[in-house]
Order: sequence, then structure tokens, then C-alpha cells
Amino acid sequence: MGERVPELVPGTPRRRGRPGRFPAGRAWLALEIVLSGSLALLFLLPIVALFTYAPAHDLWQAAESASVRQAIGLTLLASGIAVLVSVVFAIPMGYLLARRSFPGRSVVESFVTLPVVVPHLLVGLGLFFLLVPGAPLYRFTEAIGFPVYDTIWGVVLVMVFVSAPYTVLASELSFRAVDAGVLESARSLGAGPATAFLTVTLPLAARGIVAGLLLSWARAVSEIGGLLILAYAVYPAGPYTGPVSSTISVYIYNLFQNGNLAGAAAVSSFFLIIAFALFLLVRIGERSGWLPWGRGDLVP
Repeated sequence: MGERVPELVPGTPRRRGRPGRFPAGRAWLALEIVLSGSLALLFLLPIVALFTYAPAHDLWQAAESASVRQAIGLTLLASGIAVLVSVVFAIPMGYLLARRSFPGRSVVESFVTLPVVVPHLLVGLGLFFLLVPGAPLYRFTEAIGFPVYDTIWGVVLVMVFVSAPYTVLASELSFRAVDAGVLESARSLGAGPATAFLTVTLPLAARGIVAGLLLSWARAVSEIGGLLILAYAVYPAGPYTGPVSSTISVYIYNLFQNGNLAGAAAVSSFFLIIAFALFLLVRIGERSGWLPWGRGDLVP
């Protein structure tokens, strides 16, 4: 016969799991610190190396350089337009994928995710062959006043291609997380589909959507592969009226290719300061209540 299992005295709490199977207390905390710290060092050390390699004088020169400021301004302008395009097109697509069932939805979701994983140069090649001079779409964009090659519209097109999927995916997850019961309650009170979306669904999903837009902006700013093919140099056109310039990523790439390592490190460090200040401003806005979400709530 098998070994008898002792009966529990009524009222005696049951043990949950065997003690000592997993690290507990200080050991578990130490493991968290070691793993998290290792990843933090991976993020931090390359940045420290940039600032170490760039002399303070070169960093100051980068901040004073008109061409550097022009490249940063162009990058911020183009990435801002790309984010607006994501608001107009990517959020509705996220809602469609989250709330509608239709044949081929899995295929559409796969295509939406594809730009996230493809190599950067592949983006530029695909858009180049789509808009090769003489092609119908090339003639159409020229006719309506949106020339693509070496203009800000080419920069925006590349940025939208590589960044909008982040807003689509974040919006889809956020819309799916909205409780269907809340929507049914709103509909039962007489709210139509548009009213329920604007007053219930969208506010509840807003935090995740904003997170997706921030990721889209960051991805747009960091793009380089597609720009080397479609918009290596940017000439005045549309909303950009400045001198011939390039995005900051292409600008730094040119410095590196020309052997100006100190200059590349200085401009990179200067732009990192600006990017860090922008994200720090968002965190301060969360803490101070300037933004419509609480600290730590900016997650999909």
C-alpha cells in the first residue's frame, strides 16, 4: 500500500508549493539586479563611449553648427509628419484589426508586422522599385506636387513605412483590451458606433495608442537604410524650405564614412542629449500631471 497522506486539521492553511524551490528574498532580488543591471550596462556603455570619444570642444562645435541644427530640424519635422500620418491611418487600422472579423485578417496582420523585421536597405529598395522614374506611381506623385526622390516627402514616406506598424500594433492591443461590456453599456444608453468610439473606446485605449506613437516617432528618427536610397540629400520642397540637408542619421553616417570619427561622436552625443531631454520631459509631464495619464501608465 502507498504511504498515507496526513489529514489537515480543520482551519490549517495549505502550503502553496515547496519552500526553497525558487530563490527567495535577498537572493531573488540579487538575481533581478544582476540581470537588469547587465542589460542597463549594455544600453549605457556605448553612450558613455560616444561622450568619451567626443572632446568637449567638438561637442560644443556640433551644438553651434548650422548644418547640424538644420539636419536635426529636418529630422524632427519629417518624423512629426510621419507621426501625424500614423494618427490618421494607423489608429483606424488598429481598430479594424481589433474589432472586426474578416477573411484574410491574419494575412493583413502579418503584412503589417513585416516592416518591423525587414532589413533597412530592403525598405529603400522596395520603395525605389515602386517609384522608379517613369513608373505610373512616380508620374502620379510628381503630378500632384509630391516629388519623392531627395525631398522631405521621400523622407516621410520611408519613415511612415518603418514606423507606422508600431502604432498599428499598439492600437490593436489597446482596443482589444477595452472591455466589451463597457461598450455594450454605452450602446444600451443610446450611443451610436461613432459616439461610443469617441467617448468610450478611444479614451480607454489612449494610453497604449500614445505609447505606440512614441515608438513610431523613435523608429522614424532612427531610420537610415531606406533614406540612403530614396532621400540621401534633401532639397527644398513642400513644408521644408531650408538649404540642401539630410536627416541626422545620414549626416552622422557621412561623417563616419569620411573618417571624421570625432565629429561623428560629437554630433551623435549632441543628438542623444536632445532625445534624452525630450523623453525626460515626457516623464516630468507624467509626474507633474501635465499629461493625461499617470506616471508608469504609458504602456500598451
